[in-house]
Amino acid sequence: MIRITELSLPLDCPDDALRKAIVQRLQIRDAELLDFSIFKRSHDARRKSSSITFVYIVDVTTQDDAAILKKRQHDRRISLAPDTAYYPVAQAPTNLATRPLVVGFGPGGLFAALLLAQMGFKPIVLERGRDVRRRTQDTWALWRKNILTPESNVQFGEGGAGLFSDGKLYSQIKDPKFYGRKVMREFVRVGAPAEILYVNKPHIGTFRLTSVVAAMRHEIIALGGEVRFESKVTDLLIDGGQVQGVQLASGDVLHSRHVVLALGHSSRDTLRMLWQRGIFLEPKPFSIGFRIEHPQSLIDRARLGRFAGHPALGAADYKLVHHANNGRTVYSFCMCPGGTVVAATSEPQRVVTNGMSQYSRKERNANAGIVVGIAPEQDYPGGPLAGIELQERLESQAFLLGGSDYCAPGQLVGDFVRGVASTQLGEVAPSYQPGVCLGNLANALPGYAVDAIREALPAFGRQIRGFDRDDAVLTGVETRTSSPVRITRNPESLESLNVRGVYPCGEGAGYAGGILSAAVDGIRVAEAVARNLA
Repeated sequence: MIRITELSLPLDCPDDALRKAIVQRLQIRDAELLDFSIFKRSHDARRKSSSITFVYIVDVTTQDDAAILKKRQHDRRISLAPDTAYYPVAQAPTNLATRPLVVGFGPGGLFAALLLAQMGFKPIVLERGRDVRRRTQDTWALWRKNILTPESNVQFGEGGAGLFSDGKLYSQIKDPKFYGRKVMREFVRVGAPAEILYVNKPHIGTFRLTSVVAAMRHEIIALGGEVRFESKVTDLLIDGGQVQGVQLASGDVLHSRHVVLALGHSSRDTLRMLWQRGIFLEPKPFSIGFRIEHPQSLIDRARLGRFAGHPALGAADYKLVHHANNGRTVYSFCMCPGGTVVAATSEPQRVVTNGMSQYSRKERNANAGIVVGIAPEQDYPGGPLAGIELQERLESQAFLLGGSDYCAPGQLVGDFVRGVASTQLGEVAPSYQPGVCLGNLANALPGYAVDAIREALPAFGRQIRGFDRDDAVLTGVETRTSSPVRITRNPESLESLNVRGVYPCGEGAGYAGGILSAAVDGIRVAEAVARNLA
């Protein structure tokens, strides 16, 4: 198979244009082209005032691939296509003595369990939250009725924190074994849109993701695995530096010498338990800030020019970075085109924000986190759990600033930059539910973060016209950008540094930062467990 890169076509080209472009690039007759598939498609909007083009990477089968590759060997845009198939590393023995346990059923735990099930190891998944159907009901109860269920919400339950998000499936991780491709194919196989296999920034959206996750759970069970909801792990059983099993909140004990800890970044009580049990933890950097909202039409015009609203392009996104004079870096995080800001707390009397989009991305506003990078040495010294304690203080303060009823504190961008409290909304209506309480967000974050964001917003306005418009809305606080803790593991075996058989995995363990990277880490950990068991 041949791979062709940098194949450009106009935005509104006819359906047969891609095939004709392939034939022309390879300098072959149409009859010699047997088949082709799109590996990746992105768009080039650098000349948005005049034209936008689609740029393709395609994989091609011809009547004589070898002859064409030899003839075009000096063309850097034509090469042998890599093998992106997934090959299992092991199969479970028929006399398997114990079954592996997977703690947590977010993307990391989901793919660790799925891969172990596909290799015949019949994992047992322990998830503290509920299945997607009941979890959705619990989450809507907070958004619409101000009722929080601590074990079933945006953070906890089937699908993990990524379920109520944009469903983004892109990442900057290095992936030489194409594990990301395996993740995408599994999603498509159970109902995700086929386009996620090739679009530049694939996403599924919350409601589609719920059905996809449920279908993957059914496959795990069909392959002999188990998924137990409302099964919170409260203790690890360790003997002589080797894990022996777990204890649940119910008092039940499950024995296993292979425990995957696919915790979410909000599993603070579990992380504290691990610290008490002597599991090696270390603090890691994360970010804090606010959510910002603009009309999606403003972002579309700024990014796509006269092509804004073109159905083939969809809602536009952005990625912004500013290095402030106080040494802090401010950047946009988890940008959600055509989405909403959501209540994302998992703990009583705390307020946390996050962003979410449906697959259509057709809500009125665009939103993103505007966050400041912080580090343990400078901002939260005091041990592995100090970052968690900082998050808790900021979220408790946000609860008070929002009126102590899970409404979020908010402020207009113009007022925030000028340092005056907001009392009235402009044209931009905030989407956060249960609601927004206007005031002064200077009291919601440490001074260095407030100063850095105040400096960054006008700078971002010079990159995207209107980004710092007076009536854009800031909502606080965004604190759970990633885990503030890493459950450090051996880079070879992927086990905990000091307890054998414990396999830290995914975002909560400090080894991922989104759905795709967490899922890929789940595959890597599943392979490590399978090799050990087999």
